[in-house]
Amino acid sequence: MADSARASFQTASTHIQSEESNKEDASTTALDIKSNPDPYLVRFDEGDPANPKNWSFSKKWYLTLAAGLLVLNATFSSSTPAALVPTFINEFGISQEVGTLTVSLFVCGYCVGPLIWGPLSEQYGRRPIFIISFFIYMCFQIGCALSQNITSILIFRFLGGTFAAAPLANSGALISDIWDAKERGTALAIFTVAPFAGPGIGPVVSGYVVLAGISWRWLFWILTIFAGVCWLQIVFTIPETYSPVLLAKKAKEIRKRTGDERYHAAIESQKMTLSQRLETILARPFKILFREPMLIALTLYMSFVYGCIYLLFEAYPVVFTKGHNLNAGVSGLMFLPLPIGGFLAVATYILFFNPQYERKAQECAPNPVPPEFRLRVAMLSAPFFAISFFWFAWTSFPSLPIWAPMMSGALLGWSICLIFLALFNYVIDVYLVVAASALAAITVVRSLFGAVFPLFATQMYDGLGPEWASTLVGCIALIMMPIPFVLSRYGPILRLKSKYAPSDSLPSSSPA
Repeated sequence: MADSARASFQTASTHIQSEESNKEDASTTALDIKSNPDPYLVRFDEGDPANPKNWSFSKKWYLTLAAGLLVLNATFSSSTPAALVPTFINEFGISQEVGTLTVSLFVCGYCVGPLIWGPLSEQYGRRPIFIISFFIYMCFQIGCALSQNITSILIFRFLGGTFAAAPLANSGALISDIWDAKERGTALAIFTVAPFAGPGIGPVVSGYVVLAGISWRWLFWILTIFAGVCWLQIVFTIPETYSPVLLAKKAKEIRKRTGDERYHAAIESQKMTLSQRLETILARPFKILFREPMLIALTLYMSFVYGCIYLLFEAYPVVFTKGHNLNAGVSGLMFLPLPIGGFLAVATYILFFNPQYERKAQECAPNPVPPEFRLRVAMLSAPFFAISFFWFAWTSFPSLPIWAPMMSGALLGWSICLIFLALFNYVIDVYLVVAASALAAITVVRSLFGAVFPLFATQMYDGLGPEWASTLVGCIALIMMPIPFVLSRYGPILRLKSKYAPSDSLPSSSPA
């Protein structure tokens, strides 16, 4: 359905939050080259096959889908134990809240991981970070499978989420490495499904593991196998894509061949140490967040939307397992409309919204498209996000067919994906140079919401009943719905007053 993207999707992405940092680095490097020509500065030649942006169309699409699979793996793992909570309660004698921590603590790892793996990948490249982090993530799945108590499981889940966050931070960056701005829109739109499809598929698998009556440990062995397959895919098929690191390797080869030590790459001339880079990247996102009212509003809205995804992992069992007496396997199938709605949202975006943006870009040329044009997508989808919860609320009666509440998930998935696509791109267009930091702040906060929402969802749905609990969520969504409308109207004024949003030279295009 960015941080990451998203982001955290994922999303957001999550998932998506680090690729703009890469774009900034590349842009800065390009400007440095033009303003300070250096005959010994190594760069890519015109049409250089070593430049990832010159790779074949088929290779770039393979890497795009491979990056999406890594994010799907990480987000799939986040929600998979949801159906095992009753099993953990019976086996370890724990409370519902402690059982839910198996999901929440994994998502908490998403708060820490992107702030680590993004800077490290910009220092050492994408490939080594993928290889190391995914291997350790796989080991923590083995740890969960072999755990003898709930404490061990919870610790391994948190650490696993921290290392699984590497693709959330860097898969979007990989896509930014290989596609130029004109081609990147469709690739990122398709990639955005992964952070939201994974959580929807996870309960299906765990539900049938419970239904089959096999040990809960087998679920973690399945996650281990999936992670292992993806790790082998990284090792054997995903090359380095980060241009500054590739240029450093090229410079090293030239120095070795010529014996002239004056040849160098831009990244080798950086004076900032890794500790300084980490300090800057860890501090700047929150400094920007607390100084920008626009960003605070967007962060709260996107975090609420993201938290609602994980809230459903506790709400659906109340409605379908308890209310309709479905077994764990069939209850898991109720989540499938969520990723289906995400795929429909991507199709909607590619077929309708992206062409509109391209036409607008031609109309505004040579001037950039105002960032507020991005908000049209959110203005359309935000009302449907609220409607989907009211739909789910008043079709949750056990006397109604299961199809009625189940299909609300398709509208929910469709609206969530479009909201994230619109708002991620709006943040990128508005904040431009500091977009990576702005998106990093959004990723951390939304991951906190995703971790916390499941902890109170069961009590809320048991206490208020599914109808009124979902109505409450819908009302909050209704209250927050005007945010894109307000920013569409007053965004230009707020940008003029912003310290971080350039109002004179706004980008004419951005990843989507």
